[in-house]
Amino acid sequence: MRVRTRRPARFKVLRHAHLRRFYIGFAASKLGTAMASIALAFAVLDSGGSAVDLGYVFASEIVPQVALMLGGGVLADRFGRRQIMLGADVLRTGSQAVLAGLLFAGHPPILAFCALAAAVGVGDALFSPGLNGLTVELVPADELGDANAIFGMARSLASVAGPALAGVLVAAADPATVIALDAASYAASALALSGLRLPERSSSSGRSMLSDLTEGWAEFRSRTWLWVTTAQFTLFNLVAWGPFLLLGPVLSKSYLGGAAAWGSIMAAFGAGSVAGGLVALGRRPRRPLLIASVASLGYPAPIALLALHAPTAEIASAAVVAGLASAGFNTFWSAALQQQVPADTQARVYAFSIVGSYSAGPIAFAGAGPIAAIIGAPVLLGTGAAVAACTSAAVIAVPAIRAVLWHTSPAAPPQENDATATADSGPSPGTLHHSAEAPAPTSGSESAKPTAPPTSG
Repeated sequence: MRVRTRRPARFKVLRHAHLRRFYIGFAASKLGTAMASIALAFAVLDSGGSAVDLGYVFASEIVPQVALMLGGGVLADRFGRRQIMLGADVLRTGSQAVLAGLLFAGHPPILAFCALAAAVGVGDALFSPGLNGLTVELVPADELGDANAIFGMARSLASVAGPALAGVLVAAADPATVIALDAASYAASALALSGLRLPERSSSSGRSMLSDLTEGWAEFRSRTWLWVTTAQFTLFNLVAWGPFLLLGPVLSKSYLGGAAAWGSIMAAFGAGSVAGGLVALGRRPRRPLLIASVASLGYPAPIALLALHAPTAEIASAAVVAGLASAGFNTFWSAALQQQVPADTQARVYAFSIVGSYSAGPIAFAGAGPIAAIIGAPVLLGTGAAVAACTSAAVIAVPAIRAVLWHTSPAAPPQENDATATADSGPSPGTLHHSAEAPAPTSGSESAKPTAPPTSG
């Protein structure tokens, strides 16, 4: 007698064929990005760069994101999320392939690092706004929370495996190998996107791009919870996460032992995110933004311990807590946006939040090194951790955060020409992180909130 096994109910969202195809490419891309973020830092340092130079490279990626993200949102809503995201992946594949070639050939100048980081930033600006909207096209409304959770888990699993693999490969081979693998991962994502067959979107006939942008701004500013959380992570990226990402590799090299130590800390963050994603998957809390904001209290933990020059094991333990916070925040914040904002403005509204959150990124990356040289890295990181904790507590007290309730709009599942997608197609009952991707700005992120690993919009 043949025994049939069923996938766990929590993962039944993957029965949707289009989501499943995209998810494979997305997961591959996240693994490559998680590895590349470690390799890039040590590639710059190994090429003779300083902490200030590393800040310039990081800032070079964020500047085009901030400058072009709103345009990316307009293009995604106007011409189709899949098409714009596919073009972004092709651009990022080429940029990382060129950087890998330069690293294999020798030690490229900092200007080359900056130029190619900027090209990746352009790709991020085109890819990121469409992700939230594409998710709405791939699954029915009742399963958006589950889709967000599995995307968050892909980032989280990549954050566990990626930094650890990168640390080993950088130590055993060189950063160029890791950057080349990142280029291949972007190619895998492009291949997955090219295989999706979604309804074509008609362009906004008779409307200017400025009109589209104005419409997106009106949707964004009309929701207090959106601009409050955006302001929260703008400050967080400026004073806490940006300095942490910049000074973490520097301090790891000076007192923790180098790339392997920093990789283990980032891997611990990913492990916490995986655990948090498993907890969030399938849950639908009555007040999703309140839960998300409470979760954000865990973000500053590893920053505070790095400021205290704690050993690797202690910082890694705190990073697990921050990872749990990331998964909770990203899952529920993204679900709230997808449920509360009209589907045809998703990319633009998400872009406004990304631009707001990322706006301080270039300042943080360019300024953290010089400021740390004056007042010391521990003071800078400790201050950032304290400000982040106080900001999260303040956001929890905002009435608009508590007022947003879980909402399910009636929506039919997307049409899929796949026999395996027809079984069990009803909405999944029960109760319900990024996320995004909240994305602090790092190589290949697609979320507005801290991402290296945390994400969100």
